Formats: sequence, structure tokens, C-alpha cells
Amino acid sequence: MTDPAAAVAELRTLLEVEEIDTDLYRGAAAAEGPGRVFGGQVVAQALAAAARGIRDAGGEERDAHSLHAYFLRAGDTTRPIIYRVLRDFDGGSFANRRVVAMQGGKPILNLAASFHRREEGFAHAAPMPAVPEPEQCPEMVAALTAAGQKLPQAMYERLAPFEVRPGPQATSDTETPRQFLWFRLAAPLGGDDALKRVVVAYASDFALVSTAVLPHTTFFTPGLQVASLDHAVWFHSTPPVEDWLLYVMDSPWAGHARGFARGSIYDRSGRLVASVAQEGLCRLAPPSDRKA
Repeated sequence: MTDPAAAVAELRTLLEVEEIDTDLYRGAAAAEGPGRVFGGQVVAQALAAAARGIRDAGGEERDAHSLHAYFLRAGDTTRPIIYRVLRDFDGGSFANRRVVAMQGGKPILNLAASFHRREEGFAHAAPMPAVPEPEQCPEMVAALTAAGQKLPQAMYERLAPFEVRPGPQATSDTETPRQFLWFRLAAPLGGDDALKRVVVAYASDFALVSTAVLPHTTFFTPGLQVASLDHAVWFHSTPPVEDWLLYVMDSPWAGHARGFARGSIYDRSGRLVASVAQEGLCRLAPPSDRKA
């Protein structure tokens, strides 16, 4: 069994990119076997690179309030990723950075992130939906086992730093597909507000696009190809990642081998802390292309 504190420490190391030159950073390879890099890892490392050195004229840090990313190529889990940051704008209230993630000299992701100095203003938010509390929901592995499914090893290692408790799904073809899960870090993280937002960027790729296939098949169906195409996150406040967060997801549309999904992330008190949107590839490979 994985030690939770060690898993969280490993996640922190993965997400704290190394500066190797001016506006050039290296993201460590994940401790997974050979395969495709998890999209949330690339988004989170790119955001971590973009956030380096973001301060206003008075020297105060600014918070990331949004990111928009396009996945271009599959990343290789056995190799580090290089992130080049372009300083597009530094204004009185906002700053903008573009980041290109590269492996082997080729871009695998483009990301734009915007940062805002802290200020007060008008406020409202959609209320958290009424769902079972995390204590009333099964642990992820137990839920899958009860459904006769097994979590792939790479996904098990990816989720090791977190406690994840999924709730009931809405899978009828007569209603909008919906699902939700509770998640929190399995041990204290430490670090600043910027790191907490990076962690949520990482976790925001959990299960989101799978919402688009709920009425049609299961995520573990042989031959199902699901991959993120683009991903956006809006941070409304710094999320308390060491306490339970509710991730509510729905998919209003799927078609043409693509699926669109939306997510809202609430803290335990019901405060909306982030909003997410993603479009992904969703298709069944022809039987001749499937591996046994």
C-alpha cells in the first residue's frame, strides 16, 4: 500500500518545475510506467512555470484566475518536459503568460494563463448541489470493485496522493450525463496559494471528459479512445486542497467523435472555488485496431 505522505511529497516534487534558464523550466517525468503523460500533469506543470515571478509593481504576487490549454501531441511519461514561458503582458491589474510544453523539440501543449492582483468587487456564485457527503460515498477502488472494474495501475499511481470518493452517476440517455466525486489530498501539502491552484489544475482533469461517454459506454470499455483536446480552468479563490472538494461534472453535448464536459469545484462549505470546461476525443477504435 502506498504511503499517503510519500505520495503527496512525490506529487509536490512533480509539480514544482525546475528553472534551467531565463523563462525556461523542466518538469520531472511522472513515476508511471511507459505510456502517455496524464494531461493534468502537463497543464499543472505549465501553470507552475507561468506562475514563476508573477508580481505587481508593488512586489505583491498575483493569483492565477484562468488558464486555457490545447493538447497537441501525446507526451512520453519516461521523459521530462521542457516549458518555455513567454511574458506577453504585465499590466496594473493583470498579467498574461504563454507557455509551450515540449518534448524532443516538438510542442505537446500550448497554454495561456492570466493572473490578477487581489481586489474586492461584486460577488455571487451558483450554490453547491445537494449530494451525499464524502463519508456517505465509497472509496474509488471499492466502488470500481463493486462494479466489476479494476483501476489501471497507471491511474492508481496517479490517484495515490488523493482520497477520491465518487458518487452516483446520471447515465440515462433522456437526461444530461452527470457525475460527481469528492477528492482531497491524502496528507498535508505545505506550499503557497500558487501551489494549491496548481494541484487543482492537476486534479481538474480527473474523470471530466469521461462524463461525455456515460450514456453510451463505460470508461473501461475495450477499444474506447478518450483523450483531452483542450482544457480551461477558472480559479475563483484558492482551493483548500487538504480538505474535501466536490467536483460536479456534466456533459451537455457529444458528437463527431468529440465530447464536451463542464465541471464545478466546491469546497466543503459550499463555496464555488473553480470552474472547468473541456472537449475531448471520444470514440471506439475499429476492432482491427484494438489490442488484446
